[in-house]
Amino acid sequence: MPKAVSPPPAAPPPGAAAIPRVGFVSLGCPKALVDSERILTQLRAEGYAIAPDYAGADLVVVNTCGFIDDAVAESLDAIGEALAENGRVIVTGCLGARGDIVKQTHPRVLAVTGPHALEEVMQSVHAHLPKPHDPYTDLVPPAGIKLTPRHYAYLKIAEGCNHRCTFCIIPSMRGDLVSRDIGAVLQEAENLVKAGVKELLVISQDTSAYGVDVKYRPGFWHGRPVKTRMTDLARSLGELDVWVRLHYVYPYPSVDAIIPLMAEGKILPYLDVPFQHASPRILKLMKRPANAENNLARIESWRENCPDITLRSTFITGFPGETEQEFNELLDFLRAAQLDRVGCFAYSAVEGAVANALPDPVPEEVKQDRLARFMEVQARISADKLQRKVGKTLTALVDSVEGDMAVARSSADAPEIDGVVYVEGAGHLNPGDFCQVRITRAGEHDLWAKPV
Repeated sequence: MPKAVSPPPAAPPPGAAAIPRVGFVSLGCPKALVDSERILTQLRAEGYAIAPDYAGADLVVVNTCGFIDDAVAESLDAIGEALAENGRVIVTGCLGARGDIVKQTHPRVLAVTGPHALEEVMQSVHAHLPKPHDPYTDLVPPAGIKLTPRHYAYLKIAEGCNHRCTFCIIPSMRGDLVSRDIGAVLQEAENLVKAGVKELLVISQDTSAYGVDVKYRPGFWHGRPVKTRMTDLARSLGELDVWVRLHYVYPYPSVDAIIPLMAEGKILPYLDVPFQHASPRILKLMKRPANAENNLARIESWRENCPDITLRSTFITGFPGETEQEFNELLDFLRAAQLDRVGCFAYSAVEGAVANALPDPVPEEVKQDRLARFMEVQARISADKLQRKVGKTLTALVDSVEGDMAVARSSADAPEIDGVVYVEGAGHLNPGDFCQVRITRAGEHDLWAKPV
């Protein structure tokens, strides 16, 4: 989980009044990262300085994650560290929505809010660190703060989720689906591209449900109506000179309409679909849409219409009641689907999840054994697929350069969760550059290449 403490702006001119300084720690998923960017942007817009460390801050805001037990522990540790190092802490984010766990563990925190609570966070900051009134603060530029590298950005299109998956507590923390105005989303995307962003990563809890809550009501972009719908959003984003990558797309039939846009090069041929399992009984217990047979047929259809498509998914092993036979069904699905990128987690009994009450919990050692066996199968699939890319020429986006080696990503690689392309002899490149590379060798997850 990324942790970010934003750098400070330039110092005020001599003689100016001291500017209140806020430290910031950001934990959790890309959706939480976008929340952090909004809070930091508002803080700076109101004249607060952003402190780079605990010692230089008048108070610290910690944006937490609370999805699984490990995330809860990390968030509580981060709050404790901030209290020990600074003493004045405001807590926000998903953990803040989970009852009194923060206050019970750390009663000294100044305030606690839930996720995407910009106004509440600012009210808490104002209460404990009044807004600066020095005229110098009016000179602070209104441009937003990004916590990602300059050349890519997360574009959050909605909050919340209408699903009630039994292993998930996101709706209890972030609420039901609330889609952003599509005109505002597209304008944000256009502004990011103008600012130098080369890749937009579209995120929400359920990207394919975008607009359902507003009955696909149209918004306006450049004076023309655009329906609040994933297909219309993708088509409009495809008009911008930028990579567009879709995440968290549930396997609804409507997804089929996106594939031609990928085949035409309008958006990246990359689809992140969280299948979670393959056993019909387990999927029913999870309250997940679709089933393994339909998903395999859809995957085949997607590949027929867009041969270059990269498919990513996530799965859970050891869900309550999962039998050895049902786990083998999952392995059979994995072998048949031949997915390009896969993440897998052993089931974790998250506090408040309905699945915790299901009968026949799987012993922890069995969960971990199944996770290891699952990843062994996927490692062979991944290695075989990457090996087929040796000798091919790909377009890559450079993330970093050190000496003569560049670390880049192809259209098949989302930042931080997928593999990378190590480009040798690329000292002349810079982060954010696109380059043509020829693949020279492959591993289980990564590729090596040379510039063409």
